[in-house]
Amino acid sequence: MSDPVTNPGPAAHQKIDTSVPHSARIWNYWLGGKDNYPVDEEAGDAYTAVFPGIVTIARGSRAFLRRNITYLVAEAGVRQFLDIGTGLPTADNTHEVAQRIAPESRIVYVDNDPMVLAHARALLYSTPEGATAYIDSDVLDPESVLRDAARTLDFERPIALILSNILGHVADYDQARSIVTRLMDALPSGSYLSVNDGSRGVDPGFEEAQDAYNESGAVPYNLRTVDEITAYFDGLELVEPGVVSVPLWRPDADSPAPEPVAEHGGLARKP
Repeated sequence: MSDPVTNPGPAAHQKIDTSVPHSARIWNYWLGGKDNYPVDEEAGDAYTAVFPGIVTIARGSRAFLRRNITYLVAEAGVRQFLDIGTGLPTADNTHEVAQRIAPESRIVYVDNDPMVLAHARALLYSTPEGATAYIDSDVLDPESVLRDAARTLDFERPIALILSNILGHVADYDQARSIVTRLMDALPSGSYLSVNDGSRGVDPGFEEAQDAYNESGAVPYNLRTVDEITAYFDGLELVEPGVVSVPLWRPDADSPAPEPVAEHGGLARKP
């Protein structure tokens, strides 16, 4: 572990509520993880009963992130990452992928969920050459995120901003756009933005299942149209193939031909 920075924040003192399903724990369940409770499994099973394809989307999202990080480190030469809304640790977390290629990489994870905080030690493990930090903050408060991230990251050098399945939790789309703009404005030229989110207007079964989930009392997640997801990258230089269904973004050469799913994402460079 090298230069870890942990900001406990208010979430560290919150009790983990096991009576209400939570999106991070449900996502962990779909990915095959063990960091969830019966209420999360019940909600996850209810969702898959309506839309079994959500498991494919969850795993496709994780693979998209891995390929993004690999490109950023191996081809774009990025060595700093700001991963907001990281969720519960699973295989191939951002720091693991980045430091496997470039051990000197520095990563800051941001989340405000008490259960994720309870697993911060796993997230904080780093190579001796690099640094991995965890801060308790909220995407809705970009100023706090930027202030705390600056303890670990050098804002004079390129940084990759990772927003994986987090902007859907911002109910107001204009606010989500504003948050992305504020965060990218703080990053220097040569930085990158990676975004992927569930997409509306692609699969009616997905929309039916998500609408039912949002009405269940859990924290809502808002699907966006492909055009809305694409607009997050306005003013940036999209990396080929642009904003596409996540399995279609630079698929592994030795993988079977990918099938599109109702989740879209892309990667773009700040000029």
